[in-house]
Amino acid sequence: MTVADKAALRAKARALRQTEASKHPYAARAAAKHGLDGISVPSGAMVAGYAAIADELEALPWLAGLAARHAGTALPCIVAPGRPLIFRAWRPMDVLVKTRFGTREPPTSAPEVQPSVLIVPLLAYDARGYRLGYGGGYYDRTLATLSGSSVQAIGLAYAFQKVALLPRERHDEPLDAVVTELGVEWFPRTLEHL
Repeated sequence: MTVADKAALRAKARALRQTEASKHPYAARAAAKHGLDGISVPSGAMVAGYAAIADELEALPWLAGLAARHAGTALPCIVAPGRPLIFRAWRPMDVLVKTRFGTREPPTSAPEVQPSVLIVPLLAYDARGYRLGYGGGYYDRTLATLSGSSVQAIGLAYAFQKVALLPRERHDEPLDAVVTELGVEWFPRTLEHL
């Protein structure tokens, strides 16, 4: 698979999401309910999500539900291109800062934390648990860095973002599950993922 092929897949996935996302106005709430009911998070555990950009499925309702259940919640922060993400504590109603990368993050005064569960955005995902990201590699680098700490990686997506098969490269990190407005889909960890 060439870089151009992957770029074409990303463009197709973006176009689909731009067309379809507005047809699912309650998807974030439904996905949050499925995530709260279907993903076991111990009280006090640290869960990092994200603040949606454009038509991404919003993770903040799920994080708010987790915070109400006494989980710690955090959001990712971009340190620099080519580097893994860091995570800063965030609670519902905390102020977010818009960055030059177009993301919304906690301010640098928020404490840096280490998540045990990571809610990951995506453009598409497949039945093996691989995701198509935006091409910056931030989440793959971050998951590779966190893999020794047994972090659980959970994709958050609209159900229509599932595809039959995505190309897999050596650096691609698999997800443990994907939560959509329709439910939770778990992916077994097999030797293929290692």
